Amino acid sequence: MWETLRNAWRVDDVRKKIIYTMGMLLLFRLLGVIPVPGIDLAKISQEVNRFGLLDFMNNMTGGALERMTVMAMGITPYINASIIMQLLTVAIPALERMQKEGDEGRKKLAQWSRYLTVVLAFLQAVGMVYAMSGSITGTWFSYVLIGLSMAAGTSLAMWIGERITENGIGNGISLLIFAGIVSRLFTWSIEGVTNVMIGNASWLIMLLVILGVLGMIIAVTFVDMGERRVPVQYAKRVQGRKMYGGQSTHIPMKVNSTGVLPLIFAYSLLQFPGTILAFWPNSGLSGWWGQFQMGAFYQVFLALLIFGFTFFYSSISFNPVDISKNMQQYGGTNPGIRQGRPTTDFLSRVSKRLTLFGAMFLALLATIPTMVTNVSGMQLPFAASSLLIAVSVAIETTRQLESQMLMRHYKGFL
Repeated sequence: MWETLRNAWRVDDVRKKIIYTMGMLLLFRLLGVIPVPGIDLAKISQEVNRFGLLDFMNNMTGGALERMTVMAMGITPYINASIIMQLLTVAIPALERMQKEGDEGRKKLAQWSRYLTVVLAFLQAVGMVYAMSGSITGTWFSYVLIGLSMAAGTSLAMWIGERITENGIGNGISLLIFAGIVSRLFTWSIEGVTNVMIGNASWLIMLLVILGVLGMIIAVTFVDMGERRVPVQYAKRVQGRKMYGGQSTHIPMKVNSTGVLPLIFAYSLLQFPGTILAFWPNSGLSGWWGQFQMGAFYQVFLALLIFGFTFFYSSISFNPVDISKNMQQYGGTNPGIRQGRPTTDFLSRVSKRLTLFGAMFLALLATIPTMVTNVSGMQLPFAASSLLIAVSVAIETTRQLESQMLMRHYKGFL
């Protein structure tokens, strides 16, 4: 491994990309300590814990939200804007036609996503500081100033992510989220050691929690890299004086094709009622919701939402009818399956089975951290969504760096 690391460092352009990526990530983390004006930092941590949705966003931003920095919104508005544009592309025919126009159409959609990101960042920032009005000092101008500062921070984070994608290694947006998630590991380690030293926790419990986290990482890695390879045989055909086809290939279908989106949707939907009820902390509904979140029915409801969102997103991201038509157009068949409707039914059946397994895995992954916390009394450093994102980004970045090495006739990175 160390030999391949040295080989990667010897390649001039790969070394420049690595240094550029690390430098931009360092800049992103340094910007995450600049606080916005007009904030009472002493009350921020309590407010973040009171609003469940804010606590979820705080985990995604690496603690920047509880420090109320210019990067408090992080890259979350950009993700929301991208998801909204993706769903609108499926729902609105005009946007779907624009996406199929090629690079120009995709550039327009990307530009609209950037504009929508700035708008969402400003609205989310103003709504968040209004919800935490006890932590804000000043008049209505303070709300506008804080909203503009956080929207500017999100715009800068979006720019940093795009620059990493263009000039560095890996997907820049994913790496920014990865940096925020991993940064909380150091804080959790310090808090865990402190609790053990003062007697609030035992070394055995901490060791078991660490082993459990490592086991979850290994499981996520295997599932993320797993795929079902559906065999496809292309018949020989003659066009002009050339013969095409005649080879065997496969359609790679990932075990967890939906990624982390079902987790994010389910968490966000379940945190929304608590965020609304937090405006009336003394009401009976607020107390009932707090008790509901601590019970087993909450975990069951979360698992059902994950199942629903997994099948929903899989249905809009994988279209067996289009794949069957493309295979028939180029003379491809699945061994033992006729072209047309039988191929569509076969691909749909395989997709549903993989989606069912992926939904079961995501639901189990989402409930494990809460179970471990209830049993051991120790908070895990990663939520389920954070763990899945971190592992997926690490694997994808490793693959891209390895491809850079393979292009230069080296053995590989890892």
